[in-house]
Amino acid sequence: MSRGIAGTFVLALLTVAATTATGQSFRVQCPTSTITHPNAANNNGEPAYAGPTAFALGANGYQVPQTNVNGAIKCQQISGGDGYATMGDGTQTYMFSFGPLSGLADIANGRPGTEFPSVFNAVSPVTFVPGDPATTVDAASGNLGAFTYNGAVGLSPDLDAIGAGCTSPCLNGHVDPRPIMDVGVMNGNIPAPLMAIDEDDEFFLTLSNVGMIMRPDLFEQHTVHFHGYPNASSFYDGVPDASVAINIGGSFTYYYLAPDAGTYFWHCHITPPEHLQMGMVGQIYVRPRQNRVSGDLFAALQKQQLDPRTACTTSDVVCTNPLPAVNTGAVGGRKYAYNDGDGTTAYDVEYPIQIHGFDPNFHFVGMTFNPEGFADMKDKYFLLNGRSYPDTVTAGPMETQSADGSNHFSQPLTSIINIPSGKKALLRISDLDVSEYQTLASLGIPMHVIGYNAKLLRDQAGNNMYYTTNSITLGGGESLDVILDTAGVPTGTYYLYTPNLDHLSNDAENFGGLMTEVRVN
Repeated sequence: MSRGIAGTFVLALLTVAATTATGQSFRVQCPTSTITHPNAANNNGEPAYAGPTAFALGANGYQVPQTNVNGAIKCQQISGGDGYATMGDGTQTYMFSFGPLSGLADIANGRPGTEFPSVFNAVSPVTFVPGDPATTVDAASGNLGAFTYNGAVGLSPDLDAIGAGCTSPCLNGHVDPRPIMDVGVMNGNIPAPLMAIDEDDEFFLTLSNVGMIMRPDLFEQHTVHFHGYPNASSFYDGVPDASVAINIGGSFTYYYLAPDAGTYFWHCHITPPEHLQMGMVGQIYVRPRQNRVSGDLFAALQKQQLDPRTACTTSDVVCTNPLPAVNTGAVGGRKYAYNDGDGTTAYDVEYPIQIHGFDPNFHFVGMTFNPEGFADMKDKYFLLNGRSYPDTVTAGPMETQSADGSNHFSQPLTSIINIPSGKKALLRISDLDVSEYQTLASLGIPMHVIGYNAKLLRDQAGNNMYYTTNSITLGGGESLDVILDTAGVPTGTYYLYTPNLDHLSNDAENFGGLMTEVRVN
């Protein structure tokens, strides 16, 4: 599942390491400032983009920013373990899966769980109970406002450090393992927690391995691999042959610098055919600098050519964002999928759509002590954001009662697409299916494809290579950025679905699978 990932960078401040399971050694990390973002007061919001950051050699031999620092710091914490999810026919299915340990309220409301340090580094005002927030709020009535905490689960003052002179509350990554276990155990999500960052951000992602409660015989390690991510060092790439794997009872903080806008996805890279099939897949997208530009978009993209990380020349065959062939005079102030320089990837609302499928027999065997039949895998459930129709058109998070007796938000991300009349929706579509190709069709609203595998569809001469179609087909490990434009489209309900009839099913039964509603309001 790996693609070639090039580029490394040195970071001397990550000290949290995975440890052997001789005892719980959970830690979490979200610095308020770094060498690249030295002013803590400026790291809790995205600054306007006026040009590339200027670096110079500092007193300690590091390249330090001098003026116009772009981006911010973002943090997220996740658990690696197991859980259950409810399929469209009511079957409860066992999963290996990731769950949220930060941004709980945002994730329950269908938003990314990625937070600024000011939000992440906060001690919870409440005592967590197993299943939070599903056990705290009434999901049936949709009342999710009762739970608002988005900080890191378990983050606690370090009393020893306070005694040594640290200023209270002294949040230095020390955690109480009890709430991490209470929230993280059996709290698997499908898809895995959603992540979103902006170009130039530094992203700190902590993975805590809470163990497989239903399979105590397994001492499964977990990793995070950002599939197709263009600038991850091998140390943080998540491929266990060349990087770190996290044992049960341990934590590890991954570091990423956000270099290129686009739709990516992430998964565990321990025995990928098994862990992907069992549900350890999620989505991450990077928002472009162009969102933070208010003036001439063409001029802003010209300035980006001065940044060594994103510079393009006509002879650069791997150039990701060439200048457009024609200066349209477009002015910023909207949201964009890419740094297009001509405003052609503008949208009003965005929806992540993750395609996935699995074999229920493989999952059942995964819950028992029998060998799994990899050669006999045959997907029978087909999912959009972890749901088969009719669950795809159920608003809000879906609950599943797990073996611990508590309800958990197993499928927090809805797949209903709501578009204001006359506006544009960006669909960030990714496929991490193990054994099938998947097709999605849109009738009544044409699909305008603008990006493929996190690359703007544009040739080196600056000509846009976008195309319009009524269906797209993806294999495992591919992503597409699609715009649905409702200009001139009557209000009403439309459908995004697969024309592969055998994929419109729940375990070989009719009326399920890859279908959801597009509602033009």
